[in-house]
Amino acid sequence: MTTPKHGIVLGGGWAGMLAAHVLARHAETVTVIERDVLPDAPRHRKGSPQGRHVHVLWSSGARLIDGLLPGMVERLLKAGARKVNFHRDLVTLTSHGWQHRFPPRQYALMCTRPFLDWHVRDQILAGGRITVRQRTEILDLVGDGTRISGVRVRDMDSGDTETLGADLVVDASGRGSRLRHWLSALDLPPVEEDVVDAGIAYSTRIYQAPPGATEGFPAINVAADHRVREPGRFGVVYPQEDGTWMVTLSCTRGAGLPTTEEEFLPYARTLRHPLVADLISGAEPLTPVAVSRVGANRRLYPERLERWPEGLVVVGDALAAFNPIYGHGMSAAARAATALDEQLALGVDEAGSARRVQRAISASVDDPWIMAASKDVEYVGCRMNAKDPRLTGGATARQRFSDLIADRAIRSSAVCDVVTDVISLTAPQSELASNRFLSLMHQDRMLPELTAPPLTPDELSLVKLSPSSLAGVKGVPR
Repeated sequence: MTTPKHGIVLGGGWAGMLAAHVLARHAETVTVIERDVLPDAPRHRKGSPQGRHVHVLWSSGARLIDGLLPGMVERLLKAGARKVNFHRDLVTLTSHGWQHRFPPRQYALMCTRPFLDWHVRDQILAGGRITVRQRTEILDLVGDGTRISGVRVRDMDSGDTETLGADLVVDASGRGSRLRHWLSALDLPPVEEDVVDAGIAYSTRIYQAPPGATEGFPAINVAADHRVREPGRFGVVYPQEDGTWMVTLSCTRGAGLPTTEEEFLPYARTLRHPLVADLISGAEPLTPVAVSRVGANRRLYPERLERWPEGLVVVGDALAAFNPIYGHGMSAAARAATALDEQLALGVDEAGSARRVQRAISASVDDPWIMAASKDVEYVGCRMNAKDPRLTGGATARQRFSDLIADRAIRSSAVCDVVTDVISLTAPQSELASNRFLSLMHQDRMLPELTAPPLTPDELSLVKLSPSSLAGVKGVPR
């Protein structure tokens, strides 16, 4: 067998659908096992609680999606997704001050998660080679420590159990994956796990944006400053596909998340700058407050096991889950799907092929993992149980270098370009240690520090704000 005849994907979310699409390019048939009933339109579903908060698909992920599903980005834009060019179309208060709005280098697609999931799922399933078993629960992996030959499932309506055979099983069952339990039941040693948990929590409402504001007004991002050694508070106002703003307020451990409609606006006023609060104070809220407290960075290392069973790989949040505030999860899943595609093209008939595939997938999520985890370590109250030496060693020097980069990137166009390439996952994180970048850090011209958000008179007029109300930033060390 050089390619699998039948593949099973555990989970019908973003990562699972991308994996199923890739698998269908190589296998004769593919079955997706999903607990939920997948909506037949852009609607929320129970199994995706984080889907009610802001999401971005970085340009690197969008390009990969377009490679797997030609024309998908154009479809999303025509349907209403917003293309936000970084940093022209974004006003950001970083930990070190206001970011200059340099000419675009990368972009992000902004839209609701159900909108994005549905359009991608609709195109994937239109191919007709993928069967989705909905309202079906995964019970166990079938096989032994050397090879997985299928899964045992239960119909959640009838209660009937069934064994489904497969040449390849892809675990895309998300943060709730029971992979470690399943492997333990096969007498395999524990999979190593790293956890970096800043206690991140999210509170979101959707507002009606002023006419034209989702196209003529930039996205807004007010970040916390880790240097003040207090729990972090964040706020964003992102344009969505239907002329609305999605407003997400978030915090790290100890900051006290707003959980009611009455608390939402007052909390926004506690951010380092009142811009988010000023924007929503006169806007019409369209939804109640949605709250989520699942945001820890968690990574498994299946590729490190001395024995890894043939016929099994793991992707998506089941492999590596990130603090969603950095917007890397969907692009990381696209990277993993692309790696899976490339590895399946090489065949899976030789001994150790599943380990080879898993190593490639794991390598594809390394950059987003270390970026999210190393940033969260900086926040007060972060709980870390990790052995990754990049997180446990040299913390002071690493933070000093990170702060230096952050200070330069907001005022240097060339430095900002490289940092944006890295953050968008277009360039590897190793680029930040290259001689070229270090030279830019010392040589590129630095613009003056901004003392207020860089909004144009036309933009301010669109949302009925005045320049006099925008000065001042709380809590920036000097």
